[in-house]
Parts: sequence; C-alpha cells; structure tokens
Amino acid sequence: MRISELGEFGLIARIAELVGQPDKDVVVGIGDDAAVVRTGGDKYLIATCDILVEGVHFLRGKITPHQLGRKAVAINVSDIASMGGVPKQLWVSLVLPQDAEVGYVDALYQGMREETSRWRVDIVGGNIARSPWGLVVDTFLAGEVEPECLLLRSGARVGDLVLVTGHVGDSAAGLALVLDPAASCDEVHARRVLEAHFTPTPRLREGRAIAKSGLATAMIDVSDGTLADLGHICERSGVGARVWADRLPLSDAARDVAEALGKDPLEWALSGGEDYELLFTAPPDKAEELAALVHRETGTPVTAIGEIVPAEEGIKAVRESGEVLPLERGGWNHFR
Repeated sequence: MRISELGEFGLIARIAELVGQPDKDVVVGIGDDAAVVRTGGDKYLIATCDILVEGVHFLRGKITPHQLGRKAVAINVSDIASMGGVPKQLWVSLVLPQDAEVGYVDALYQGMREETSRWRVDIVGGNIARSPWGLVVDTFLAGEVEPECLLLRSGARVGDLVLVTGHVGDSAAGLALVLDPAASCDEVHARRVLEAHFTPTPRLREGRAIAKSGLATAMIDVSDGTLADLGHICERSGVGARVWADRLPLSDAARDVAEALGKDPLEWALSGGEDYELLFTAPPDKAEELAALVHRETGTPVTAIGEIVPAEEGIKAVRESGEVLPLERGGWNHFR
C-alpha cells in the first residue's frame, strides 16, 4: 500500500498504533492539536509542532520571508489556542537551499520575532541544515494550560451547538488571488483576504476566554477546513454533525473575490482551510452566553453554524431549504 492510498490521517492513525500507548504522565498524545503532559506543577505542559514546505505549503516567489516567518509562528500559536493554552517557547529548524541569501533568513526571523513578540513567546533554539531542493521551516512550540482550562476534540455531545469565531473562507479566497493575480476586485477586499492567507491571526485571546468560561465542550482550530476539522471533533467525540451552510460567516471580502473569480465562497468556507479560526461546541443553553462573552472580551464575533447529532447521521452541510449540499468532507489532506 502506498501512503497516497492511506492518506494523511490514516497514516497518523497507523503511526499512533505503531508507537503504542504513552506513559501515564502524558495526558494527551497523538490525535489532538497538541500534546499535553503532566510536569508535577499546577499546570500542564502543552506542545505542538508544525512544518511549512516550499511547493506544498507556500510558493517562495509569492510570499515574502517576513510573511512566512509570521505565519510559521502563528499556526503554532493557533494550535495552543485551540486547547485553551498559553504559548511560551519556540524552537525553529530551517532546511535551507544552498543558494539561500542571508538577507532572506534575516527577514524570515524578523517576521518570526514580530509574531512571537505579539504573543509573548521566546525563540530559544532550533537547528539548521542544507536542503538539496527547497526551503523548509519546521517549528516546535511549548506552552502551558491549567487542567481545568484544557479543551480537547473529544468532548462534543449530541445536542451541542457548533460555533466558530470570525469568518471562514478568507484564506482560501486569498490563495485564489495568489494563483490568479489578474482578477479584478476591490483593493481593500483583496488586501484583506491576502493578509488572511499570508499572515493569519491566531485566536489566542478568544481561546483563553472560551476555555476559562468552562462552557465549551470541545475545540479545534480551522486549519484543514471547516468540515474537515469538525470531522476531527466528531471522530474523537464519537458523534456526527449538521452544518447550517447558510449561516456560515462569510466576509464581504471573500464574497467579492468569489464573484470576481466566478467561484462559490461557500465552498471556500466549508473546505478551504488555513483560516485559523476556532471551531468549538457548547450545550445549546450555554452557547449564546459563551458567544456573547467572547465578543465582549475580545471584540471577535462568534456564530452558531450547526449542531452535533448522533454518529450514525454522519456529517452533512444543509441549506435552510433542507437541501443537503453535494460536498465531500473536503479540506486539506496531505497525500490525497
């Protein structure tokens, strides 16, 4: 069997089986946004790693090194945010082409430093190696979380509402503009979606507000796509979900770009990925209170976009008319 047949998530499940059960000090191992470990103190260690590979995650000629540095940090901070934690220390490993310019590395680290300063994270180490073909930025982020604030993918229950911060689909709209720069649309809208794609803002404050409220039951960040990431929650929680497609929070910018390119913004919102918004669940009698709390504390809007249903009902996106959208649970999946 080839890895392309197994797929990214099938491979992760296989690796989890191969490595076996972790030590008792490991609260959460493979299968969530980050690992969580007991350290003997009053807080858990929370740790995540991510990688950006030239030609897979970015095109070097389309993103500046400063933007790439910021994004490399932001996507890790988002993982910590999605579990209710606080990021602390970052390690960076670079795999650099032989012809890489020193100025490029300078700008890359300036971008990382700008983003780490924003979230009070220290860059404390890493590694450097030579690449025979392209640039790779590999990052590892450690943080902490109080046991009572820890949110996992596995807590969703039938009847919970599904909520999301901000807007979904902006990053996919930005990528569409990167690939078709001649598209004619409003400059302000174009700038917004390009920023969402190149320099996403992790919802750290929002994640802390959600976690400290004690009202949410599960949480994940939207990196693979709304449907795909909701699918991760459903898989870990043993439930299904119904997404109310007409209630997905689409920005005017994404709508404008979609019109200019002849695309469906709803498809971007459902399957586009890399929005790094927070997708979470809460009991129906607590959801409105939680949404209001997050908006009051952070200024970020929260929208109820669906509900958790029994596992046998699967995961569906439906219109208000009752039409079930003919969309697969898409989103990003390496090797597919």
